[in-house]
Parts: sequence; C-alpha cells; structure tokens
Amino acid sequence: MAQHRNVILIGMPGSGKSTLGILLAKALVFDFIDTDVVIQTRQHGRLIEILERLGAEQFCAVENQYCAELELDQYVVATGGSVIYSPDAMANFQRLGTIVYLSIAFDELLPRITDMDSRGIVMQPGQSFADLYAERVPLYRQFANITVDCTGEDHEHTVSQIMAALNADN
Repeated sequence: MAQHRNVILIGMPGSGKSTLGILLAKALVFDFIDTDVVIQTRQHGRLIEILERLGAEQFCAVENQYCAELELDQYVVATGGSVIYSPDAMANFQRLGTIVYLSIAFDELLPRITDMDSRGIVMQPGQSFADLYAERVPLYRQFANITVDCTGEDHEHTVSQIMAALNADN
C-alpha cells in the first residue's frame, strides 16, 4: 500500500466522495481533505454562494488553482465533482497519487441530490442533471486509475472494494 501516497476520489455530486473519503482515510490511517471545504475556507462562503458570485467558469478556475497547488502525503482527497474540468488540478492529482472514480448508476444517484439548488453544482444554464451526468462520466473514466462501482452498495462494502482495488494495483 506504500505505493499509494495519496488516494484521490472523483465522481458525481452525491456519489459519496466525502463520506467514503473519511471512512477510507480511517482504514488507510491517512489524513483526509475535502477540496470543496478548501474552496469554501479560502473564498469565505458556501459553495453555492461562491458559484453564484464567481460564475461557473471562474469557479472552475479557482478550483483548478487550489487543487493544482495541493502538496499532500498520505491523504485521502474528496474532490468536487467539477474538478475533472480542471487540467492543472487533474495533472497534480495524477502526480500525487491514485485516482479512484466512484461510479454510480444515474437512477441511484438522482434521489441523493435533494438539495441541487443549494448544493453548488457547476452546471451550464439549462443543463439537466442527466445531461451533466452524461457529460462527466467519460471524463471521470478517463482520469481514473481505478473505478469502483458503488451502485447498490453500502459504505463499508464500498470501502472494502476500494481497499481491495488499491492492494491489487500495487
């Protein structure tokens, strides 16, 4: 497991990156960081407020900058769902560790996003959540070193799947 200096979780909003990240950090005895919290702290507000203030393009530029600057060792990183639009951030994450895509079926994901209007999801005007899902899934797959299907699984089983995949990747 020493080969995995850091484990970076990517996936759609509602896929469980933050919750699973904390559990995975405990299992790996790593620290945990949520890049959404980094953005909120540095920008002094909730994601939705920052997104409304900056707009989608500038929000992604800020996310790209903050994530590209991260220097971490032995962390589990929960990323914002839009980080895959950030080339510098993704290059940094590829350098820093193993990128794990938390894949989940759209039909299971949709009921988890009950707070879409207040959550701070980067979407284009008029874009549906289904359109966003279709747009992002190929990008998540492109950047992932490991893909773990979370559909129908509880957190403990998903963490076990991630651990097994990390061990197999060594």
